[in-house]
Amino acid sequence: SIIRRQRKELKLLIAELKDRDRELNDMVAVHERHIQAWEDDRQKILTLAERCSSLTSELSERNAVIKSLNKKLKLLESQHNDSKITLESTQQKFKELSQKVTDSSVHCQALEEKNQSLHCSVLELSAKTGQLQAREQELLSMLQMKDKALIETTDQISEVTSKFKTLENALRTAKLDEFSRNREQQDLKVTLNDVMCQVNKMKDILSEKMKESSKNQEEISHLKQENGCLRSELILAVEEAQRKDQLFQFAKSKQVRIEKELSSLRQVCVKQQRDLHFLHVNFDSSQDSKQ
Repeated sequence: SIIRRQRKELKLLIAELKDRDRELNDMVAVHERHIQAWEDDRQKILTLAERCSSLTSELSERNAVIKSLNKKLKLLESQHNDSKITLESTQQKFKELSQKVTDSSVHCQALEEKNQSLHCSVLELSAKTGQLQAREQELLSMLQMKDKALIETTDQISEVTSKFKTLENALRTAKLDEFSRNREQQDLKVTLNDVMCQVNKMKDILSEKMKESSKNQEEISHLKQENGCLRSELILAVEEAQRKDQLFQFAKSKQVRIEKELSSLRQVCVKQQRDLHFLHVNFDSSQDSKQ
């Protein structure tokens, strides 16, 4: 009975040992599964840590790029403001130059009209001078004829004084004629002197008009040169304004491209931050599950 009782106890102990062995095997399998899951989680954490480091480095690079792009954007904005100020000053200068060109053209036209009137007056004075010179020639020819006639009469008087002593009346009349002729000659000389004075005055007036006309011509040529210089400056200012406008358009298009790139980079950064937040959440949940 003792042996039977011991055999029963041994059977019970063996059954209990088998149960314990089975429980231990189950615990070992569960423990191995936990270790395998922990190893998998560890590998995932390592890959996530590597990816996180790479993403942080890439994020720092993107932040540096964003900072440089912001600096470039500020520089472009300052350049844009400078170009706008320069464009406004160029437009003001262009208006001033156009006003100056119009004023110079009006002044040049007035001087041309004045020169035309002076030219007409010079032509009239030259015609009047020609008439006076013709009158002077006529008076000189008449005076020469009178001198010749006077010489002939004096010769005749000297020849006939011896022959016509008795003809005192005729001589007196001849003397009276000579006196009248001398008086007429004096009158002609006076008129000739007056004509010569008038001619000299006309010559002086003509020389003054010619000087004034030459001065006006020089002033007109100078104004034409200045007008050409102003037109060339105006053309250069227009070309400079066009170039600045093109540079402004280029800067504007570049700014638009940079803004597009910044918006795309912001979207990428937002996506990466979302992924990083998701990874952090997953990492925290995995750590919680491990604990």
